[in-house]
Formats: sequence, structure tokens, C-alpha cells
Amino acid sequence: MTLAHFPGRDPFRMAAWRAPRGMRGWLTDDSSLTARIRARCGQFSLQVVFQGKGAVLPDELAALGVHRHGSVWQREVLLIADGEPVVFARSLVAETTVPAAWHLLRGLGGRPLAAVLFDDPRVRRAPLEAARLDARDSRWHHAARATGHDDLPALWARRSAFHRGGVPLLITEIFLPAILNLAP
Repeated sequence: MTLAHFPGRDPFRMAAWRAPRGMRGWLTDDSSLTARIRARCGQFSLQVVFQGKGAVLPDELAALGVHRHGSVWQREVLLIADGEPVVFARSLVAETTVPAAWHLLRGLGGRPLAAVLFDDPRVRRAPLEAARLDARDSRWHHAARATGHDDLPALWARRSAFHRGGVPLLITEIFLPAILNLAP
């Protein structure tokens, strides 16, 4: 498994091998993260935090090939294992492509996106990228607000683009401290 890197000031340029040993498997396993978490806990749930248009970062726009901030639709969720949030996930797609390639996103509600992505043979995944995010990154603040903890440490994250009909959907998964309570 290789991790790709975007050029420039993108924080997702860090190699996963720099992460603590207990995080490396979470950062590099390109199978369904939802399925992996479900296999390691007694009860899994998903909480939708936000869905709609919102602010995105320049590196996210570049990854999507979008040039206008107002043209991105997003969905933010918490993945919860045995009552503890373990991942904050952020999905972004160009607003103009929601009705076409990614129309199914609007109707997901509280269902995980993984079922759609890994069950559709038309979906292709780009290589994973890793980053260590701290309070200087707005994604860290999104995760902190979603969990209600403004004292989070720096958090490891991964992201990759999924392509359906040539249209990218960018997913960033930020691992919360409780992920280490699950077997690697």
C-alpha cells in the first residue's frame, strides 16, 4: 500500500510510518474503515454532525479539482464504537456532481457511506494520504466541536478520493483518541 502526497502546503504529505505503531494499520488499511471498526466493537453507530454547503480548505478544493468555495457539498459524521466516538469523517463533493455521479449521498441519512463505496463496482479509490492535524488546522476544530472536546491532542488522519464516473468524492477520516481502545 502506498500513500500519495499532494505538493505545496497540504498537511496530507506525511508518511504513515511516522505515526505511532498502533495507528499505522488504521492509516494504511484501504478496506472499509466502517467494517473494520464494526468487527472490533460490540455496538457501532453513526451520528450525522453536518450535511450541506460549507467552508472547505484550499488543499481540499485542489484534491477535488474545484475552484470556488461555495460549490462544495459536505457531510460530516462521527463513527461511534461502544458509545465512544472513534472517527470524525468528512466527505466532500463538488455541488454540481451531487445530482449526477454522487446523487445517492443526499439520501444516506444515518447510514454509513462505506456500503455505497465498497459495494459499487464503478467506484475506484485513489491512494491513501496521511496527516497529523492539530489546532492549526480547521479539520481538527471540526472534530473537536463534533465531540465536544476542545482539549484534543494532535490527531492522525487519512484521506483519499473515490471516483465514480470520473467524478471525485474526497473523504477525510480523523482518528479520535478512543480508536486506540479497539484492537489494531
